[in-house]
Amino acid sequence: VLLSMNLACAPRRVSPLPGVSASGMGLRLSQKFVFLLFLSALVTLCFGALFFLPDSVRLKRIFLSKTETQPVTVGSGSENDVREHFKKPKEQDHPRGMTSAKGESSTRLKSLRRKPPLPPLATEERLSGGRAQEDLTLSRTRTESASEKASAADRGSDSDTFSYARFQRCLLKPPLGRDHGKPSDPRTDERREKVKEMMKFAWDNYKLYAWGKNELRPLTKNGHIGNMFGEFSGASIIDSLDTLYIMGLMDEYNDAKEWVKTSLDLNSNGEASLFEVNIRYVGGLLAAYYLTGEEVFRSKVLELGEKLLPAFSTPTGIPRGVINLGSGTSWSWGWASAGSSILAEFGTLHLEFVHLTELSKNPIYTEKVMNIRKLLNKIEKPHGLYPNFLSPVSGNWVQHHVSIGGLGDSFYEYLIKSFLMSDKTDGDAKKMYYEAMEAIEANLVQKSPGGLTYMAEWRGGILDHKMGHLACFSGGMIGIGADDGAPEKRQHYLDLAAEITHTCHESYSRSATKLGPEAFRFDDGGEATATRLNDRYYILRPEVIESYMYMWRLTHDPKYREWGWEAVQALEQHCRVEFGFSGIRDVYTTAVSHDNMQQSFFLSETLKYLYLLFSDDDLLPLEDWVFNTEAHPLPVIRKSCLQDEVTQEKAVSE
Repeated sequence: VLLSMNLACAPRRVSPLPGVSASGMGLRLSQKFVFLLFLSALVTLCFGALFFLPDSVRLKRIFLSKTETQPVTVGSGSENDVREHFKKPKEQDHPRGMTSAKGESSTRLKSLRRKPPLPPLATEERLSGGRAQEDLTLSRTRTESASEKASAADRGSDSDTFSYARFQRCLLKPPLGRDHGKPSDPRTDERREKVKEMMKFAWDNYKLYAWGKNELRPLTKNGHIGNMFGEFSGASIIDSLDTLYIMGLMDEYNDAKEWVKTSLDLNSNGEASLFEVNIRYVGGLLAAYYLTGEEVFRSKVLELGEKLLPAFSTPTGIPRGVINLGSGTSWSWGWASAGSSILAEFGTLHLEFVHLTELSKNPIYTEKVMNIRKLLNKIEKPHGLYPNFLSPVSGNWVQHHVSIGGLGDSFYEYLIKSFLMSDKTDGDAKKMYYEAMEAIEANLVQKSPGGLTYMAEWRGGILDHKMGHLACFSGGMIGIGADDGAPEKRQHYLDLAAEITHTCHESYSRSATKLGPEAFRFDDGGEATATRLNDRYYILRPEVIESYMYMWRLTHDPKYREWGWEAVQALEQHCRVEFGFSGIRDVYTTAVSHDNMQQSFFLSETLKYLYLLFSDDDLLPLEDWVFNTEAHPLPVIRKSCLQDEVTQEKAVSE
């Protein structure tokens, strides 16, 4: 443009060339001006187009900033029972109010930058500084996602990629045993086949009337979506994958796998429970991959794992309970005291996130959960106990309410299972678990006048003599932790596990339906019975049967199989309806009223634990597998064996 202006102001004089007239050698001035103006506009347009090219174009990376702003998230609320709230068959809305919390926005987290694996000491040093959100480096550079990295996992033999074959060689036993765990005793085998038939019946009706929905409503023969999983669907499919596989229901498993491949859409913009998405979807996909080696499960779970990371973007690194899986914004449940996070939610991520690091070789997943553990180790614990509410902003306890049931339960479970899953190398998890057990025994474990051992709840020093059905998992938890306690306490822990499991069985046997209530009390002259109307329901929960399974594996006392068979008969009589299984509203009357909900955890947990109870111990042996809190089996990580495999592979290749 400046050049055009200079030409316009200069004297119009042209030096003629030999044989060419001045008037005929070029354009008139006005034409030159228009031509130069057009040329400058074209150059400007071409330069500007660089900004609209894909992220992978190198020139764009030169000119664009690599920072992103963070939105403000929301939270607030009052108190409730997190797992009771999540797993009731009715939908509830969660009101949200504003709070001063930082969130992290990333529509698909495509630009997650991978970091090289760090040795344990270096990782610990790294975790000691800064906010959690500083660990997640976002840029506009198009980098490979964790799932893209994992797609080459079995190529080559270096330790920077996950090898399924290497993992298999480090298992002590075949996952499905010598004969799929088939028991030699005909009566036990008959009972196992009955459980398998129950699973097929529940699955067939789900497929017929609710395919692709989250859960089946068997009375009305339709599907239920719910509000726990955002816009995700198919919770019953994901939860059933490993159950179908270990039961040998291969046609049904293949249908489920095909749905995952073609219909599981992770591009959700809905608002989901971090806890429930993790234990059901992440846990279910991880277990399906480790059992089958199917690549579709690994690619899906790594894509999903990336979507959960923004929930950790708080001043403390303690994640909030609700996350928008599309935008990455997060907030606390509306009912959670003072915008707090829940112990049983942020404490029930460790197993799955460590395996996300294993599959992706991206240390960020392990760093996130180790940061939680580090904070919990630093803050003071009243009487050595872990309260259920913690502020993700200040890192302080919000209330001194302690429960081994809802709101607290699986935090303790994941401590001992983290130790076992690490091939017993995670000494920090072991220390935290046994110290917690000492505090629990000193403050919560009680003996009723009738001789029943139970775990009360603790509210600022005052005991509430109530035990929830959810707390009945603790019999199995204490059992699997018995062998690694102090030598003088090992038998004590096994005895305590048996006593608690016995108490939970009593809550079943003292009801008219032989199914246990949601909560039972030890006051006002009653023992192991629900004294309040709103505690009388049973929604196909697995926790009591879970403890039966573990105690059978640990002791082989035949009473646990008998108790499990009692539960099968009660489920068949009172919960089986024409088109599936349904929870009931009052366990103390045989004229049952059904709640019209076949929970996905009935397929994932209740029926799986019953099937394992009636199987030989070599079906998913406990030496090789730990179960997440949704009963999805995850393998023990044998670091030394895996490294030896890498060394041998390199030696052979050389």
